[in-house]
Amino acid sequence: MRLVSLLPSATEIVYALGLGEDLAGVTFECDEPPSARAEKAIVVGGLDTSGMAPADIDRYVRAQLAAGRDLYTLHAQALAGLAPDLILTQDLCRVCALPSGHVTDALDYLGCRADVLTLDPHSLDQVLDSIVMVGQRAGVPERAALLVAGLRARLAAVAASVAGAAGAAALSRPRVAVVEWVDPPFTAGHWVPDLVTAAGGLPVAARAGAPSVQTTWASVARAAPDLVVVAPCGYHLAGAAEQARAVAAALPGMPVWAIDADGIVVRPGPRLVNGVEAMASIIHPQAAPGGAAGAVQRVA
Repeated sequence: MRLVSLLPSATEIVYALGLGEDLAGVTFECDEPPSARAEKAIVVGGLDTSGMAPADIDRYVRAQLAAGRDLYTLHAQALAGLAPDLILTQDLCRVCALPSGHVTDALDYLGCRADVLTLDPHSLDQVLDSIVMVGQRAGVPERAALLVAGLRARLAAVAASVAGAAGAAALSRPRVAVVEWVDPPFTAGHWVPDLVTAAGGLPVAARAGAPSVQTTWASVARAAPDLVVVAPCGYHLAGAAEQARAVAAALPGMPVWAIDADGIVVRPGPRLVNGVEAMASIIHPQAAPGGAAGAVQRVA
């Protein structure tokens, strides 16, 4: 089966299922593993924002969406030329990847008969379910079941390690605010609050299962977090740490941590469990000291 992935998290799922050799096309953002972007055909392009400040990226995104323009470019002829059997796409977020409707319209126009699987998880459980879905549609359901069982076992291990520290009552859990963007500030939604809960924390200033929303630093402070984790979408640890310093200045006296957001927090794939382990090491360092090497940094 020839596969094409139109979002980075789906690319990670494909490789985790041992299907890297079957993957023919990816997006320009599919950097995990690095060989994906280097060795596969690029069928979705977009603006390289690596040199832009968060405020500039926000203005660009808002202007594009207000004008009805897409943030990504589908190379439709190249996609059809790969003759894929299964295309993995999404409808979760127009800022994160190309919507599935654009893909199906292009395929219809070109007469390409590929199967399209749309992945739209809103919770941690749904992320794990999406791995099962990909495995079933790609013909490797046993691999997917084994992979998910291993991920759930790691989550259970984290839960057991922090149970004594967190206690049974929610109020005994440290209050954790996750900031997904800093200029302007956005609090994290979708599956990110689930990561905090799984790590033994109580998510505050958050909307579990719902999109991230713009907020203010005053609103974050009113939520009375015990600590803040800065996980800006599109950034690994170095970029997150740089932005976390601005958060520390906006919330003086607050413990502020940076985390490898693109690696283990914002992409709905297998590495979210790494994110739970890393957050647990922040929230309950005595109970869960491991799992954070190179993934988190205390800024304030």
